[in-house]
Amino acid sequence: MTSRGSVPLALLVALALTACASPARQLAGHAAAQGFRAEVVEGAGFRHVVFRPARAPSRTLHVYLDGDGTPWRLGRATADPTPRDGLVLDLMALDPHPSLYLGRPCYHGLASEPPCGSALWTEARYAEAVVASLAAALRRILDAGGVDRVVLFGHSGGGVLAVLLAPRIPEAAGVITVAANLDIDGWADLHGYPRLSESLNPARQPPLPARIRQRHYAGGKDRIVPAGIVARGPIAAGTLRVIPAYDHLCCWRELWPQLLAEAEP
Repeated sequence: MTSRGSVPLALLVALALTACASPARQLAGHAAAQGFRAEVVEGAGFRHVVFRPARAPSRTLHVYLDGDGTPWRLGRATADPTPRDGLVLDLMALDPHPSLYLGRPCYHGLASEPPCGSALWTEARYAEAVVASLAAALRRILDAGGVDRVVLFGHSGGGVLAVLLAPRIPEAAGVITVAANLDIDGWADLHGYPRLSESLNPARQPPLPARIRQRHYAGGKDRIVPAGIVARGPIAAGTLRVIPAYDHLCCWRELWPQLLAEAEP
């Protein structure tokens, strides 16, 4: 398979059927309803599903990273952790800038492909292998598209990956996170979960380079990732804004145009 190319959404649905993974079918359908086209991009040892809106190219690219989805169900690792809610696709649909949704390794119906295993969406969901493959996939896209400025957007666990990914992308000029568990140990301890022992913790990483402008948002009613967990990330050089009436999912769509305006210099 070529490293990068357009792939019909029907193929993604077929992949999802092969993995018996209704979440992947649901999200592919949500992307199709938004008019996004799908691609499969090679990373570093993994393939990544990418969704793109049909917008004119630009030297600036907004890259969206989704949350963890459903890694566990009833105490067992799921067959497909792909997010079901479509929030991040909806946020990208509201973005007038050239943008793409960069899927994680083993998500979107690819969970049965080697070297995938459930660790990559459970305790190793933010592992070096995951971040390195995301960086490699994005590198292919950037090299093919003439982009020289990237802004990374991440919701929930996607915000964790945005912060981990940004220093590896020389073109990265900004990171915007929403409800991101930027101290993964503190987050696990808060909920009584086992710590993600094979994952990188943003709270233990060096500060982001000064060239990367940071804005972090949290919901005052978020019980999944309280604002205090966001504040414990490597955000000293950035800003944290708490929206009192918001929670983990509600009501970021309504505020997104304003947050996009704040994201640009």
